[in-house]
Order: sequence, then structure tokens, then C-alpha cells
Amino acid sequence: MTDTINNVVMNAKDALPTIFEGETIEEIRLHRKRMLLAAFRLFGKFGFDEGLAGHITVRDPERLDHFWVNPMGVSFKQIKQSQLILVNHQGDVVEGEGFLNGAAFAIHSQIHSAHPEVNAAAHAHSLYGKTWSSLGKTLDPITQDACAFYKDHVLFDDFTGVVLDASEGKRIAKTLGNNKAAILQNHGLLTVGKTVEAAAWWFITMERSCQAQLLAQAAGKPIVIGDEAAQAAYNIVGSELAGYFSFMPMCKVICAEQPEMFD
Repeated sequence: MTDTINNVVMNAKDALPTIFEGETIEEIRLHRKRMLLAAFRLFGKFGFDEGLAGHITVRDPERLDHFWVNPMGVSFKQIKQSQLILVNHQGDVVEGEGFLNGAAFAIHSQIHSAHPEVNAAAHAHSLYGKTWSSLGKTLDPITQDACAFYKDHVLFDDFTGVVLDASEGKRIAKTLGNNKAAILQNHGLLTVGKTVEAAAWWFITMERSCQAQLLAQAAGKPIVIGDEAAQAAYNIVGSELAGYFSFMPMCKVICAEQPEMFD
């Protein structure tokens, strides 16, 4: 694990940093699974778990219509690499043991099918995200961090209950469009990326942006950043590369704290 992280950090020393997952299919697959584990453990550490709810997926680099996901009923705080399951877009568990969460399949299979550029997606019932979602509004650019979502997230306002039907997953995927995130009204947050690192970071920082706006609105009337400044901030903090590298510091910490996740 240390070698994987060090390779990524060393790559950032180049004149033009680039995303690096590995050179071979096997290296890329292992890297994605390890980053998936780190994301789960971070979500657990931050309290994003809620019973059986919540899932993060990453596309397999070889079988592009398959994705790796957490099995239902395994805590984010305790999940290990050996427990990840590989699922195809028909809902079959083709590798690993455990039950597939129906909501995970209904949402993520449709996102991965509709958006070939999306390799990873994250969804959880985090406290501030689900609280903000009940307002039926997108986030305002009131902080530099929130500018990562400036004109790059949408509201899905068609809540019909627990998502167990592929048709609702299709509607979510269609509403998401080319955006990096969606606020699922009365439900929670959904973020996507070309990498697990970016998708996980977008979720973490979006949850914090929901918290910040809720606190700001409770205290008074937040000052909204102007369009030009918000766009300039977005160009820096809202890119895929920014999301990828923003995940690295906390990834290194959780990997050092909880190395048993890779068993």
C-alpha cells in the first residue's frame, strides 16, 4: 500500500501532474480496490454510515461492464479487501462472497452504464447531506470549497422511496448528466469521478459544504460569491485532478492507521 501511495505522490512532482493508477490491468485493478477500501474506511471514520445504507463503486479496468462494491451488511469501519464483490450490470455477483445491496445495484449499475467516463461513484446517507437534501435546493457558492460544485451539480427531485428499481436508477443517471454530483432530494448525496479518489473526495467535501451552508443560514444570510470569482475558484478546486490529489493526504493517514483493511 505504501508503494502505491508513494508512486502517486512522486508523480505529482512532475511539471504536469497526472493521474496514475498503474501500468498493467492487474496493477490498476489492485490500485482501484485499495483506494475503494481507503474510501470506505474514511466514510466510516467520518460517520457517513447509516445501517445498510451507503455504497461506493469502481469500474473494473478490464471488464468494463463490471464494478467492485461493498457487500450488504458489512460496516464501512470494518470492511476488508477480501470482502469486496465484483458485480456485472445484470446484478450477478461474479467474484467474492456476500449479498448485493439492491439500492447499490439500482443506482450504480445505471450510472456506470450511462456514463462510460465515470469509473467511480459514491453515495451515503450522511447527516448534513441528507439534511440539506430535504430542502430541495442545490448548494450556493458561499465558500471556496463549495465552488468545486459551481454549475457542476444537480438536484434530483423525484424521490419515490427506497431505490430498488432500475428505472429510478436510470432517471438519476439521466439527471446527473455530465455533472460530478447530484443532491437526491429527501435522500442524500451522490458523487462521481474518473477515479475512486476523486469521487470519494467530492463526497467528503460536498458533505462539509452542506454543513457549512446549513450553519451559515442558521446564523444569518450568507454572502454568495460572484459568478466570475466562483468560476475562477472552480477551475482550480473543481477539476478531476484537484479531486484526485485532495484525497491523498487523508488516504495516507487512514492507510497508516488501519492497514488491516488490505487483508
